[in-house]
Amino acid sequence: MLDWQPFILSLELATLTTIILLLVGTPLAWWLSRTRGWYREPLNALVALPLVLPPTVIGFYLLLMLGPEGPVGRLTASLGLGTLPFTFSGLVVASVIYSLPFVVQPLQNAFEAIGQRPLEAAATLRAGPFDRFFTVVVPLARPGFLTAAVLAFAHTIGEFGVILMIGGNIPGETRVLSVAIYDHVESLEYAQAHGLSLLMLGLAFLILLALYRVNGRLNRGYHL
Repeated sequence: MLDWQPFILSLELATLTTIILLLVGTPLAWWLSRTRGWYREPLNALVALPLVLPPTVIGFYLLLMLGPEGPVGRLTASLGLGTLPFTFSGLVVASVIYSLPFVVQPLQNAFEAIGQRPLEAAATLRAGPFDRFFTVVVPLARPGFLTAAVLAFAHTIGEFGVILMIGGNIPGETRVLSVAIYDHVESLEYAQAHGLSLLMLGLAFLILLALYRVNGRLNRGYHL
């Protein structure tokens, strides 16, 4: 019998992570697309680090930072929140950091592709910075927002190394879909692993299919 709890937990984690990443990544991507200071390249490299670092390296340092002896762990403990490792909240923090480039980079590319002319035209109509962003930038960058959201969601669903390092394998708390598959394979329960793997495969295919279809319609709409 298929265990649906890891699947539901993975959906909750991916949804919450995607929302947080869009809220955090949008202003960061906008700032990176507009700034021309010397610090732009180092910050771009810092944001992109999860793309090249092994997940276990990220998980290890997050474990040190969030643990009882780390700076973040001491802060959360002093606030009466306990420590984040091996909790769902810890998974959210780790997922946001690990999936950050999958949101920032598509948004940054979309913002840079807009250029200055639409913003200058809106400024001549006395539109303020916030009006220009929400009425000009956001509609023109819709494909970038869609790509960022889908990539963040799909990447979070498929996380394993960082999740295992930070969350372990606690049923109902941190045992997400990828960890459950690993657990079943380790226990030689191939039927259960096969069922969950097919579920993940089907979900990933549907997510990407929806992305390509919606982006295709948006691109066709822009060329009409």
